[in-house]
Amino acid sequence: MTPSSYDLVIIGGGPAGSAAGIYAARKRLKTLLLTNDFGGQSVVSPDIHNWIGTPSISGIELAESFKKHLKAYADDVLELKDGEDIVKIEKDGENFSIKTSSGKNFSGRAVLITTGSARRKLEAINADKFEHKGITYCASCDGPLYADKDVIVIGAGNAGFESAAQLLAYCKSVTLLNRGNDFNKADPGTVEAVLKNEKTKVISNAETIRVDGNDFAESLTYRDIKTGEEHTMKTDGIFVEIGQVPNTELVDGLVELNERKNIVVDPKNQRTKTLGIWAAGDVTDGLYHQNNIAAGDAVKALEDIYIYLHGKN
Repeated sequence: MTPSSYDLVIIGGGPAGSAAGIYAARKRLKTLLLTNDFGGQSVVSPDIHNWIGTPSISGIELAESFKKHLKAYADDVLELKDGEDIVKIEKDGENFSIKTSSGKNFSGRAVLITTGSARRKLEAINADKFEHKGITYCASCDGPLYADKDVIVIGAGNAGFESAAQLLAYCKSVTLLNRGNDFNKADPGTVEAVLKNEKTKVISNAETIRVDGNDFAESLTYRDIKTGEEHTMKTDGIFVEIGQVPNTELVDGLVELNERKNIVVDPKNQRTKTLGIWAAGDVTDGLYHQNNIAAGDAVKALEDIYIYLHGKN
């Protein structure tokens, strides 16, 4: 069976993939967008305040807006296929072959990877029970919901301190739990700003072991790694910043990955070191990862992809 052929195949339906699909359609590139679902990580957020141009929107509404905007351009040049799981991407002559779990085969002259990443989950008793019920993985998205509240940030790397800095703007207090006893993975300037704020408290050598509550998380218990003693703290909210896991299994061996398994790209144009493949959003080795940044990365990539494809004609 001859695979369907496209100028560009976009893999992923979050903010990066959606922005790329819209720009590809406007540039009249014959494009296929493959995704398991729309929206990305923020689909679970009840109220997002930092999506530019929209003061407040839920994650579900944002995902629907992506899909609606894409469908407005879905004509003879843009084809959408959601609910598709990609099982293999490989070089096929000058093109790339993409195979799905449903047995379909597609071919693209260029590929844009926007598969995003997943937050590293908190491994503690009841953590799954209270996810999005007091436990959140996005201070930018959910922080304003905790105005004048006492919150905990788990993780003392760069992301942990950046989240703490955001939360200090409106929370009553921020307690930062550090599994280690130093902050050498965080930006020194951010660390200094957070620690000098009188609303900040830091607990080092702390391993979170359980979360308790009724309908929402109300307390956190941690173990002092040095002494073995357990301590329980009351809290209104828990922000988890213990790292992300990029969704790069499909391209491992096809493009260069860094030690964290992020796709290495040229930040000027989002090109990977494999000719014909670009990447945008949380899946890349970019320094900052947010919805607006992911969309911007994708637009940048599309500008370069358009030039690349037309240069080959």
